[in-house]
Amino acid sequence: MSADRLPPIPQALWSAEQRASAQEIIDGPRGALLAPFIPLLRSPELLTHAQRMGEYLRYRSAIGLKLSELAILITARQWSQQVEWAIHAPIALRAGIAERTLADIAQGRRPPDLPDDEAAVHDFCIELQRNHAVCDATWNEVVTRFGEAGAVDLIGINGYYALLSMVMNAARTPAPDSAARPLPRLAG
Repeated sequence: MSADRLPPIPQALWSAEQRASAQEIIDGPRGALLAPFIPLLRSPELLTHAQRMGEYLRYRSAIGLKLSELAILITARQWSQQVEWAIHAPIALRAGIAERTLADIAQGRRPPDLPDDEAAVHDFCIELQRNHAVCDATWNEVVTRFGEAGAVDLIGINGYYALLSMVMNAARTPAPDSAARPLPRLAG
């Protein structure tokens, strides 16, 4: 991959709007201006709105942290997004997603023997990302398990992390150091 198109901006060069947007992230649960937000700093208002949505979806969604992390990683795989994978794979492991599950997702495979809640999230995310829609059976499974709020939050997680993936893939944002192996290239 070639050079980062939107590298970090030295703090001394930040506008007042950039400073305020960055400070909101630093003061929040993330505690730092992380890789996904570095390219977005060029558009402070977009950054502010996006990070607020992401803070809700990541930390307080109706499906809980473990399943949110699973959805994030499925989205990262669909977009071959190394930054999100590097950040969220270790978090998903700590949250209780099996290492074998992550290995299968990294290879673009549906993990066998998923617990029912993880299978519902996986299948919903894959259908939404690949088909740009969700069939009735998959929809009903998610709504039965997590309610309509859970279904909407799951859609939001897919959309939010697809946005971040698009931004970082276009900007060529480099992945941070991580305990996670980088996503492999998929055939086809």
